Amino acid sequence: MSTPFRTPYPTYNVLDKWDSPSFNDQTREVIGRRLDEVPPRRFFDAIQWATLLAVCNRVIPQPERRHDERVPIAPWLDAALHERRGTGTRYADMPTDRRSWKQGLDAIDAEARVRHGLRFAALAADVQDAVLKAIDDGDVRAGEAWAGLPPKRFFRHLVLKEIVRIYYVHPAAMSEVGYGGPASPRGYVRLGVDAIDPWEAPRGRWPGENDE
Repeated sequence: MSTPFRTPYPTYNVLDKWDSPSFNDQTREVIGRRLDEVPPRRFFDAIQWATLLAVCNRVIPQPERRHDERVPIAPWLDAALHERRGTGTRYADMPTDRRSWKQGLDAIDAEARVRHGLRFAALAADVQDAVLKAIDDGDVRAGEAWAGLPPKRFFRHLVLKEIVRIYYVHPAAMSEVGYGGPASPRGYVRLGVDAIDPWEAPRGRWPGENDE
């Protein structure tokens, strides 16, 4: 049985800096869009979208949050691909990001159907984890679905990196790890080991960390 996630910064909220010198107008505009203007699905089809949502939920589960409080990941990934905003990296053995994501999600779904007779989104969470672990190991059975797309590279270099990147630019994720945000125009002054500025999150402790 997994241990529920607990942040070491339970009272910290990066949005408390909203009207402080830590945020300028540009920062407030960007963060405001992340909070209030979640984009609709425009790039993926309905089945790919369901698969993507399920994958995001396994890579970064958010059981500690109510459904309406969860950090939206899939919508921002869909928007970036729809608007042709790539990662800036093109691997020689992979298609473009847009093609890789569509083929990859189709292949994850095909892998689930080959192994379990169900679409990926319909599988239990632990079975989804096992399917993703096999893909990460390069152990795939839906061979034709992966043609020209290395499963391990797709999962590690596109799926994991993009899901984590999108998650941690959201204020809720910044707060749970004590990140002070872009701090523009204020900046950071105390840069030594264990040194924090007064406007940063207080020193927190991860569950299980001792006092020594």
